[in-house]
Amino acid sequence: MNGFFDIPSDLQQSYIGLIGLHLREALLPVLAGLIASLPIAQLCVRFRWLYPPVLGVTTVLYAIPSLAFFVVLIDYTGQSETSVMIPLALYSLVVLVPAIVDGVRSVPQETLAAATAMGFGPVRRYLQVQLPIAVPAIIAGLRVATVSSISLVSVGALIGNQGALGNLLTDAMFYHRPVLAVNAVVTTAVLAILVDALLVLVRVLLTPWMPRSTHRKPKAATAAALEEAAL
Repeated sequence: MNGFFDIPSDLQQSYIGLIGLHLREALLPVLAGLIASLPIAQLCVRFRWLYPPVLGVTTVLYAIPSLAFFVVLIDYTGQSETSVMIPLALYSLVVLVPAIVDGVRSVPQETLAAATAMGFGPVRRYLQVQLPIAVPAIIAGLRVATVSSISLVSVGALIGNQGALGNLLTDAMFYHRPVLAVNAVVTTAVLAILVDALLVLVRVLLTPWMPRSTHRKPKAATAAALEEAAL
């Protein structure tokens, strides 16, 4: 398609540069959200009464329109990448916190009892037993949060060309070049698919104890995970 990779000079980025910028603005907030979600989720597991209010707060934050969030932050962080990434990090909490909580709570009580009998303290039990077994649920949450973040970055184009590939959408209207809009949509979709596939691969690599067929019992997989943690 003629002009598909012909990026306007006002963006001051090449096509590859826009992809790198888009991934940075999308993935760093998810990483920050994951780091924040781990202790928050553990507190929610430890103190069950805390989970409903935490879930309520994250849901309210997610309900705030992204553009409104960006505009409010401009007074504090300016028209910068930070103004885009902070809301995306907060949005990821509404997916990641429940995913981690559900994953940790799904660990069988007999597995926790066995870990305690083997001398595992609360921290070691959480890091080496509960989190590894909860990996499938956590990765599932990461997949949703990551794809959502990749799509929402484009809204940053409305606050000083901070939308990476989304900037092509505004330039498509400004220069009357629909091919730029096609470029933005197709490239964003491809990035989301590739990152999602990468996360699936990560899940497979991190959970060698998971059953690869219906003939293996889940309890056997859980026991294998516990044995690996003890090594």
